[in-house]
This record gives sequence, structure tokens and C-alpha cells, in this order.
Amino acid sequence: MIRLRGNQVRHCDGVLRRDFLTAGAAGMVGLSLADLLRLEAQAGIGSSNKAIVNIHLDGGPPQMDTIDMKPDAPIETRGIFQPISTKLPGFQICELMPQMAQHADQFAFVRSMVGAEGRHDAFQCMSGFSVKDMEGFGGRPAMGCVLTKLLGKVTDPAPTYVDLMQGRPLVRNSGRPGFLGPSYKPFRPDMSSMFSRPLEPGMQGELARLGSNHTTSLSLNAELNADRLANRNTLLAGLDRIRRDVDSSGMMDAMDRFSQQATGILLSGKFAEALDLSKEDPSVVEQYKPKWSVTSQRFTTADEPKAALKLLLTRRLLEAGVRCVSVTFSDFDTHSDNFTRMKYTLPIVDHAIVTFMKDLQSRGMLNDVSIILWGEFGRTPKINAKAGRDHWPRVAPAIFAGGKMKVGQVIGSTDKLAGEATSRPIHYQDALYTLYHNLGILADRTTLLDPTGRPKYLLDQGKVIPELV
Repeated sequence: MIRLRGNQVRHCDGVLRRDFLTAGAAGMVGLSLADLLRLEAQAGIGSSNKAIVNIHLDGGPPQMDTIDMKPDAPIETRGIFQPISTKLPGFQICELMPQMAQHADQFAFVRSMVGAEGRHDAFQCMSGFSVKDMEGFGGRPAMGCVLTKLLGKVTDPAPTYVDLMQGRPLVRNSGRPGFLGPSYKPFRPDMSSMFSRPLEPGMQGELARLGSNHTTSLSLNAELNADRLANRNTLLAGLDRIRRDVDSSGMMDAMDRFSQQATGILLSGKFAEALDLSKEDPSVVEQYKPKWSVTSQRFTTADEPKAALKLLLTRRLLEAGVRCVSVTFSDFDTHSDNFTRMKYTLPIVDHAIVTFMKDLQSRGMLNDVSIILWGEFGRTPKINAKAGRDHWPRVAPAIFAGGKMKVGQVIGSTDKLAGEATSRPIHYQDALYTLYHNLGILADRTTLLDPTGRPKYLLDQGKVIPELV
């Protein structure tokens, strides 16, 4: 059965809207209504395929063990890994990332990210803001939720934003809609049966408290066929006509639009098929699977070696019409056994991102898809007594690719211990501003109305990174 439920949300046009529609006992679809489509028209990207892929390295990647090697630093800083040469003259990265080294001319490496809040989730990477910013109104919205508000249309064959994050970013709800309200929350499929990412006991409790609607099944109930769904919609339309005469708020028209998008997505099957990797060419699936023997021990919260398939799923979603996808790779929270855990995790990430890039390139999609790879902060230059590295918000690494950005370069530098940015500091909001810019959106000129009716810029201090555009 179809049922409409949820709290009323008042948007900037004064229309009250329900936050989601559910279809059948086994499926639920969260839906959005876009009332700022004029912005997309003004930007000239109404029919574009431009998209964002935001890859979060959960826990905070160690800069000196990835793209900011310090071979001349003391042993308690430089660690055990050796630097290897890349395709960029004079630039070296960690020996555990040989594929990225070979294709370094397709990436822009930023070694000087600053402004980290030091909080252990992906929210700043998703929004550019602290969790505390506008906390009393629900907080700032994640970028994908903003894009749903600005660019999403009822007739779209797929949702604007899909959140594939697992682990801590899932539990901490890093891709949340904030003050935009639940109508703009992401589609968040439950991938636990596809990709195992065990949670710590504390996180299990956190996730349970968020309730069953935190993860979303996007499959259509097998017992709910097209005829039955059409009949239900006809019945709802008849009831709506009776009530519309006394509905001065416009809610009934909003519900009609919800039903339209829900029916289109569920019955077209295009979006559901995108989430089904069995529909993919087996030879492409094999390309994403690791080609090496995994000998290093897998830590409890680390991803499986097949985690690169998350990016194959991402590519399929982009082809289905999704405009923003967030993905997580774990685990980089290396307070202990940093080197053993990096031996396991870094090759997975190295293989995943390069395979994804090749896949996009082969399909003519790379110029339209802007990719960022980063974490919530860096790690301490000094190795602790447990052979780990602790939180280090002062500087962090980031990697950009695709989206017609100027790649094949290194931006910024740090001191001899990789502890402080010594040139070209780049704020998290600068990174997000650049991603918005790639979609034709000026984040310091575009506003959203908060619950009090006051306009809020998408970002309050970010600027485009000129080296990239």
C-alpha cells in the first residue's frame, strides 16, 4: 500500500510539505520538491549531466603516509613507508599507492587543507560548516541536500542526492538536510548486505537510536505491480480532489507532485537497476575487484577488499541521473597500528579511485563529474606509543579529479613534519565552493531561506580555488 506520512515542513514559498512517501511494506522513497529551479535555468545547466562525487576517508587520512611524504623527517614522524615517484616531476607519494602515482597527471593533490573542526564525522566535508552552525534550526544542510533543493525536479528519473556512506558518517548522519527539513534528506540505501563495515558497539547504539528510517530500501514491493500502483494513485487523486477545495495551503498540490515522482522512480526501474550490480557487465565488475593478495590484517572497522565496487555503484547512479553521491572508505582512525592498517586500506583506496577514473573516462563522463577525496582532518606528525597517529586538525590532505579541473599539479606545502601549512592554505569551504562552481552555482551569491525566513548563503567564507578552474 501507499501511504503519506511525516511532519509538515514550511519552505520559503510558504507551502507546507510532507517529508516522504512510502510504497509498500518493503520499500520507502524519500522525495524532494524543488522550488528554486530558476537558479538552474540562470546557470544554464538545466539539462546537464554535471555531478559531484564526494569520497570521505573515514577517520582522517595521515598526510605524511599518503601524499605529503617527509622522508628526511625523524623516524618518529616519517614512519616506515617509502616514497615513490609519480608521473609529476619531483612529486612523490606513498609506496602503497602505485596506481595513483602512475596516473598522477589526472589528479590535483592539495597538501594544505586547513580549518578542520576536529570532529569525528563527515559533516564538514559534506557541508563546509561546523555541526554547531545554526544548530538550533537543525544545522546547515549537506551539499547534496542543497542540490536537491536547487536542482531537483519532480520529473527526474532519479533522486538528486544519494548517500552511500557507511560507518561513522552513516551513524552521525553526516549527509543530513539541516534547516531545509526532512523533505530534502538524501536517498540512503542500506548497503550492509553488499558491503560489510562492522560498527563499534557505541556506534551500534547510536544507529539504533536513529530509527529504521535512517536507512532506506529503494526496491519496489514485488506484490505492488504497476496496475495496483496506478489504481491506488487514481483513488488518492479522487480523494485529493474532494479535499483540494478546502486546502488553502497548497499541500494537496505538493502531495500530487510527491506521488508523481514516487511513481515515476518506482515504476521506471531505472534507478532500482542502478543499485543492482548483477545488471553490470561482469568484465567491468572484475576490473573493480582487487588484483592483489590481501596479506595485511583487516582491522575491525575497515572496508572489505571489494569496497572499490562502491564506486562502480556510484558510476551507475550517475548514469541513472543522480547529481551528487557521497561515499565512504574506512578505516583511517588509526590511533593504534597505523602502519599495519594503512598496508591494508591504502591499496584498496588506490585501486578504487583509479579504476573509477578509468571507467568514467571510457564512458565520456569524467569531464562532467567532479571528484574530491578527503577526510575530516589529518593525523599527528608524531607516532604515538601504540604505533598510531592521533587527530590533527591543523592540516589535512585532499585530492581533486575530473570536472574539467586543472589536474596534474600539487597545491600547497607543509613544514618539515607535515604539521602546519606553510604555503597556499585552503579551507574546507574553498573546496566545496569550487565543487559548487563546477555545477554553475555561485555559493556566495546563492541563498536559501532558513526557518525564520532569513536568507543564508550556501557558504559564508569559501572562495573558488583558482588553481583548479
